[in-house]
Amino acid sequence: MLKSLINIARNAVHRVKERVELNAYDTRTIAAYFRKQGAQVGEGCIIIPTWLGTEPYLIKIGNRVSIAKGVMFITHDGGAAVLRDEIPDMQVFGPIVIEDNCVIGQNVTIFGNVRIGANSIIGAGSVVIGDIAPNTVAMGIPARAFGSMERYREKCRERWAVQRPPDAVLEPGETWWTSKHFDQNREKLRRHLLSLFATELGLTQEIIER
Repeated sequence: MLKSLINIARNAVHRVKERVELNAYDTRTIAAYFRKQGAQVGEGCIIIPTWLGTEPYLIKIGNRVSIAKGVMFITHDGGAAVLRDEIPDMQVFGPIVIEDNCVIGQNVTIFGNVRIGANSIIGAGSVVIGDIAPNTVAMGIPARAFGSMERYREKCRERWAVQRPPDAVLEPGETWWTSKHFDQNREKLRRHLLSLFATELGLTQEIIER
């Protein structure tokens, strides 16, 4: 009983220390925290999750990878437990590799023994159980190729040409997210999008201009 209480106390202290340490990082710097755990993480990544699963050392993330909230990394096959009558210490693992310049959408689950090729997008809510070829837009359960990045690029360019606020201000060298006019641009974007989709949303001009 005493041993169990000591273990519970140790685990609680460990969790508190971990939370305190995590507070020192943000989405752009947390790669350093994961590297300390043994994960290979490239440069220029934006990573929202604060946990890479039970075996972070089996995960390799390339450069300029964006990983959204709720993404799960499953490197340990818990189902192997049903075989422990035959092999008491049975465990099965698999690495996860995400190559350069990928976007992993919200609440995606990635299983072990998977490689996501460079310049790919995984749609929100997808479950990735097999390799995704480079330059692919994939989604679904299980995730499957939905289209090419070239086609996706064309669609995005066409839509942004219409959806970009005509009065948005970006200084030379700035991006939408680094602009010193970000707050003003965001408000301009809100009004512009509401105007574009007023019919679909059933909005009046009065509502749009609030």
